[in-house]
This record gives sequence, structure tokens and C-alpha cells, in this order.
Amino acid sequence: MSHRVTDELGSEEMDIVSVSSSRRNSENLPYVHKVGVPPKQNLLKEIAATVKETFFADDPLRHFKDQPRSRKFVLGFQAVFPIFEWGRNYSLSKFKGDLIAGLTIASLCIPQDIGYAKLANLEPQYGLYSSFVPPLVYAFMGSSRDIAIGPVAVVSLLLGSLLRDEIDSSENPVDYRRLAFTATFFAGITQFTLGFLRLGFLIDFLSHAAIVGFMAGAAITIALQQLKGLLGIKKFTKNTNIVSVMRSVWNSVHHGWNWQTILIGVAFLAFLLVAKYIGKKKKKLFWVPAIAPLISVILSTFFVYITRADKHGVQIVKHIRQGVNPPSVNEIFFSGEYLGKGFRIGVVAGMIALTEAVAIGRTFASMKDYQLDGNKEMVALGTMNIVGSMTSCYVATGSFSRSAVNYMAGCHTAVSNIVMSCVVLLTLELITPLFKYTPNAILASIIISAVIGLIDIEAVALIWKIDKFDFVACMGAFFGVVFSSVEMGLLIAVSISFAKILLQVTRPRTAILGKLPRTTVYRNILQYPDATKVPGILIVRVDSAIYFSNSNYVKERILRWLADEEEQLKENFQPRIMYLIVEMSPVTDIDTSGIHALEELFRSLEKRDVKLVLANPGPVVVDKLHASKFPELIGEDRIFLTVADAVLTCAPKMEEP
Repeated sequence: MSHRVTDELGSEEMDIVSVSSSRRNSENLPYVHKVGVPPKQNLLKEIAATVKETFFADDPLRHFKDQPRSRKFVLGFQAVFPIFEWGRNYSLSKFKGDLIAGLTIASLCIPQDIGYAKLANLEPQYGLYSSFVPPLVYAFMGSSRDIAIGPVAVVSLLLGSLLRDEIDSSENPVDYRRLAFTATFFAGITQFTLGFLRLGFLIDFLSHAAIVGFMAGAAITIALQQLKGLLGIKKFTKNTNIVSVMRSVWNSVHHGWNWQTILIGVAFLAFLLVAKYIGKKKKKLFWVPAIAPLISVILSTFFVYITRADKHGVQIVKHIRQGVNPPSVNEIFFSGEYLGKGFRIGVVAGMIALTEAVAIGRTFASMKDYQLDGNKEMVALGTMNIVGSMTSCYVATGSFSRSAVNYMAGCHTAVSNIVMSCVVLLTLELITPLFKYTPNAILASIIISAVIGLIDIEAVALIWKIDKFDFVACMGAFFGVVFSSVEMGLLIAVSISFAKILLQVTRPRTAILGKLPRTTVYRNILQYPDATKVPGILIVRVDSAIYFSNSNYVKERILRWLADEEEQLKENFQPRIMYLIVEMSPVTDIDTSGIHALEELFRSLEKRDVKLVLANPGPVVVDKLHASKFPELIGEDRIFLTVADAVLTCAPKMEEP
């Protein structure tokens, strides 16, 4: 009896000591703030907020708030036609800058347009048509002050390559031209639809690295295609890959090359490259490379005319139709077998043209520090190509070389495009007969000198330094274009871009965290080697949202971290892991599969006698966790605001007997 009383008293004393020690520990601990549960939102409001953030992130209707109906009409009209907004403050000083810029880019675009039309396997006048109507439409609807509109080398090559796969331009030039107009129409429809439905973010799926590789490959391909005109070869391969082109060049070396053509082409190519070098070295002489192509055309045309070099095998442009664009609405295929083909070609060409134009517009907008509405740009580009397809134009977009000259020449507004269009109009009405004796070699030289700038070695080197996967995408697109075709290069570029997205989504990064000395901050131990692990606690950070595509991987990766850590502790005879803290601040969202993965992780840890703790989940994650009653499963006291709070709370419990 006395022994029983003694035992009971002893046990009571131990309980009292235990309670007092736990109180003492809790009193010594700093205040731990609980994780707040966000207020429940109305479902319709939540959907509306998501839609607004996805499609209307820039809040385009904010200017219409609290405005009378008449003012709303004016604002709406100005939103569609920005020229009526900035035109109110237009001045003579701005016009002087735009006039000089417009005349400068006109001198550059006229010879380039003739060459680019040949690249698309169209007659020379269609290149000039495409620098007359589309720039006028864009000037009224576009929001970029610096972009210069017209045909570009890459889109011309792509369009010509895709059209040639369907129709032979030499055997059936009429249907070939009609299919080009049809493709241009659907390119415009594609661009307009993306802008109107505010789906501009879709073009961002083509990564910068893939675009750099694609552009460089296209530049090489375009330059190789110009060997036909530069060397005076009459029979030339229709394939664009480097093997076919070089074989065609080599097979014609003994009987197909023309030395007079080579002399003209190489001499003026050297002149153009020197002019470009001068303009690059001395920014004030930007007009030298801009006017050099037109000077080359004038001099070479005069030389061929007085020497009659065309009688000695030098191929010339011959005839360019005089007059403004004839209507072409009746030439577009709205039915028949070519309707589907025109739609497919138009979508591809339209997307590439859109990507190039928006990238150029954003570049110059950032340089001049003004905002560019990407979706509004798409509507403007789409409208100009739709109108262009009905006025004998093929796909036009922003040209980087011309836009750079436009910027350097001191343009202020899109009036420079109007000036350029007026000069092209005068050329079509008055000057086109003078291009009859222009040698094809000079057009080849102009195109080669223009596309060299598309090869950005510095960007490729930077991509290699920053991200090796991006470098693979860049080289994949480059070699696809050079060794196969433009379409294959484009397919590889898109495929690798999507593969990278999928890889990052399905295999998110995770990291082990340690405590930085003399702080309460926990960081990646690989990035901070002096960060120390907390005994008995494993802290893992998940650097991604947890979705169905990666939830199983995240769970297994955390368990593998735990297994590796326990094995290492066992070898060093150190205490085992009792708590696993998941740092969730980078986890922006979680779905049903992600919550199931956390539940499975909790059960797996329970079997190992390891407690699961969550730290710093965001509002979206907390809301979904409470909706699934996950906190009830692991315990409300296992979710903390910070990793430091979690460690402070868990560490004393480990010390208790």
C-alpha cells in the first residue's frame, strides 16, 4: 500500500515537471503567427477575375470608365485608329523627322521589295505593291511609332517554299499567284483573330532561342538561294537545303556560271557590306547603308544598259508592270481544293510574320519608353494583310532592317510609313520602266547584305552561357532550316519550345534548405554551402505549382530526398529525421492531383514515423487545402507562416523526453 502511494506521488511529480517544462519552453518561444485562410470568394467573381487576368491583364477598358456616351464613342474610335489620337498633337517639327525617315526607308525598301518578291517566286511589282497599301493601313491602325512595314526576307522565303510545294510557279503562274493572295488573306484573318480575341500570348510559346536559331538558319538559306542570281546560274534546284543548293552550284561550275554577272554581283556586294560597316561604326552615317542599295541599283542598271551586258548572259529584271495595285478580291480562292491549302499556308506565314513584327515593335517601344499594345498590333497587322490580299499584295510585316533605319533617321510617328508609301506609289506610276535593265545579281547582293544581319552570333553565345537547353532549341531550329527546309526548322523550333515547357512543368526543381548563420533565413544548401541543416528536421522546397502533370514526381522526389538523408544519417550515427517541412512559398497553385499527392506523402511519412509540416502556403493553396480538409488530416498546428516558425515549434518537441 505504501509502495503504491509512493509510486502515484512519483508519477504526479513527473507529470508536474513535464507540464512546467513544456510551459517554460512555450513561454520562451517567440509568438508564432497562424497561416490565414483567405475569405471565400463568389464563384462567378472568381471566374470573372481569372478571365480578366488572362485576356485583359492590361485593362484596356479603363479609359472608358465614368465617361459620357459621346466620349466613349470617340475613345473607341481612337482605340481602333490611334492616328486620330496622336494626330491631334502632330507638329511641323515631327513631320520633318518623319519625312526624312520615310524618304530614307523608301530608298531602302524599293530595291529590297523587288528582290523579296523574287524570293517568294512572284513578279517584282508584287513586292512594291506590298510596300504601298499595307503601310498605309498600318499607319492608321498601328500603335508602334517606329516599325516600318513591308515584305521581309524570312516570310518571303517561307511563303515561296510553302506555295511551291503546292503549285509550280513556272508551269501555273496564275494559280500560284492566286494561292499567294489566298494565303495572305488567311494570314491576315489569323492575325486579326488572335488580336481581337486577345490571344496574343500564344506567340510567346516560340522561345527567343528558337527564334534566334530559326532566323539565322533562314538567313543562311536565303543567302544560298541568291547564289543563282549572284553567279548567273540558269538551271537551279528548287530545294532550299544546303546540300541540294551546293550540289546545284557545283554541277553548274563549268557551264552555268557567268563571269560578268559574278563581277557585278561581287563588286556591289562588297560595296553594300562596306556601307553597312560604316553605318554600324558611325551612327550618324546611318543613311549610308540605307541609301546604298538604291545607289547600287542605279549604277548597275546604268552599267548594264550602256554596255548591253544582257546580251552577254547577264540576267536582268526585264519587265515590271507600271501602275498602282490592281484589285485581287476575285483571285482569292474562297472554295475548291486550294482553299484549305491557302488557309494552312496563311496560318503558318501569319504566325511567323506576327512574331517578327511584335518582337520588333516591342524592341523599339522599350528603347523609346512607350507602351505597345500587342493585341492592338495584331489587329492592325491582320487588317492590313486582309486589305493587302484584296489589292494584289502578299504577306507584309515589320522589317527589322528598315525599322532600325526608320528609328535612326529620327522618325516620330507612323507618318514615316505614309511617306514611304507615297514614294513607292510614285515609283509604281513613273519609275518602274527604268528597272528593266537592273541585273538580277544586284538584287541577290542586296538580299544577301540584308539577311546577314539576321545572324546574331552574340545572342547565340549568350544563350549558350545562360541555358544549355535553350541552346539545343536554337541549334535544332538552325540545323532544321539549313539541312532540311524552312518548314522543318519551324517545326523543330516549336517542338523544342513545347518540350522545354513540358519538361519544366512535369519535372519541377526541388531543393534541400539549410539555415544561414546568424539569421533565421533558410536557403538552398547548394547555393549557400555555409547553410546548415537542422538536426532531426529535413526542409524541402518545391519550386513550382503542383499539378496532375508533376504531383507524382514531386511526392516521389521528396521521399527520395528523405531516403537519401536518412541513409546518410545512419552512416554517420546521427539522430533520424522526425519532421519533414515542405517550404511552399514558390507553389503558386495546386490541383486535386496535387492534394492527393500530399495525402499520399503524409501516409508514407506516417509509416516511417516522420511528421509532415507545411510552411508558407499561398492564399490559393491554403484555400484549396482547407476545401479538401487536408489541415484536419495533418493537424492545423502543422501549417506555419515561415520555415523559421516551423523549426522553432518542432525543435523543442524533439528535445522533450
